[in-house]
Amino acid sequence: MIKSVRTAMAFMLLVGILASVVPAFAQTAPFVGAVQIKRPNLVVSDMDRALRVYRDILAFKVFALDASGPESYSYPVFKFPKEAKLRMATLSTETGVRILALTEMKGAPLPPKPVPHRDAVVIEVKGIEQVMEKVKAEGLSIVPPKLSKTPEGLTFIEQAFEDHDGHLIVLYEIRAS
Repeated sequence: MIKSVRTAMAFMLLVGILASVVPAFAQTAPFVGAVQIKRPNLVVSDMDRALRVYRDILAFKVFALDASGPESYSYPVFKFPKEAKLRMATLSTETGVRILALTEMKGAPLPPKPVPHRDAVVIEVKGIEQVMEKVKAEGLSIVPPKLSKTPEGLTFIEQAFEDHDGHLIVLYEIRAS
């Protein structure tokens, strides 16, 4: 009896350890043969102003905020001029680590965003009306809301805005049926 109790306790301890390790591993483990979108990156002209939107209004958490050196891969990828100074913030949510990035470019102007928009970041939020009130108070350009249905039949409200640098952000919230 004592041996089986010890075995059961050891098994429960192992299960507890695995339960705490597996989620962390799942977020960092490579997906072999699968597609995973990891981190859209938005180029911004003023990091502090951008963080007012992404951190303070949309509730992302800043995982890291660092200056990029002259050897940064961002220079050839984004075709930044060599004289530009870069800072990068990676942003997390309660359910995802480093899922969005902001790269600040100083020392060179950002060109105007093309219209029609070529891309958008779609973000699920809770309390969309309250979030959009904060967006409006920030003075950002807003697209009126629309009520729609998912292919599965769920009702959702969506509303879009442009951030300070012209990035199109589409917010949505699933509504109770």
